[in-house]
Amino acid sequence: MKILLGILLLLSMLVSITMVFLVAPIEETMGVVQKIFYFHVATAWVGFLAFFVVFIGSIGYLAKKSRRWDRIAYSSAGIGVLFTTLCLITGSLWAKPAWGIWWTWDARLTSTLVLWFMYVAYLIVRYETEGSERGAVFSAVLGVIGFVDIPIVFMSVRWWRTVHCDLVIVERTGLTPIMLFTLLLSVFTFTLLYFYLLITKYEIAKTKDEITSLKEKLRE
Repeated sequence: MKILLGILLLLSMLVSITMVFLVAPIEETMGVVQKIFYFHVATAWVGFLAFFVVFIGSIGYLAKKSRRWDRIAYSSAGIGVLFTTLCLITGSLWAKPAWGIWWTWDARLTSTLVLWFMYVAYLIVRYETEGSERGAVFSAVLGVIGFVDIPIVFMSVRWWRTVHCDLVIVERTGLTPIMLFTLLLSVFTFTLLYFYLLITKYEIAKTKDEITSLKEKLRE
């Protein structure tokens, strides 16, 4: 399964890179810098997806106290922080030529930064309480609470005045069909990458738990 996913991911990456840099036309207003858009949206989507999985895994752990749910949530949290970091970085790279500044305390940017801090706190709790059931419970609660910010991030451009563009508006006014296809393909590719990383991190976490369990048995 993982091997097939890896092959599909590799092929999708090659096609996506080709579409972004060689096939998709250069946008008239922003020029070549607009191509950051394909990566920015995809990383934002994967961040949301990863934190949704953390949310589900955290609820599962709190309800059943199963290490399987905890491993899923913990594995996804690290990936979510990684891709949200990339989202913030690509957003800043895009903002400089688009808005003339690297960062502004825009509603969407600020709520995304808050989301990032919440899940960084999740990872810190896990690191400081490694192997502790109490730490797993605390981080699960954080995983549930942190997810509340995602609807705020998504709806921020509709609830408040913001310089950040709404994706629906972009699709209606600024993207040609080939550009929209490239965007969707990029999102698909990054989604495959997420699941590949999630499976890998879950396997590592499971192996680590098995080693810890074995060490405890040997000490008895």
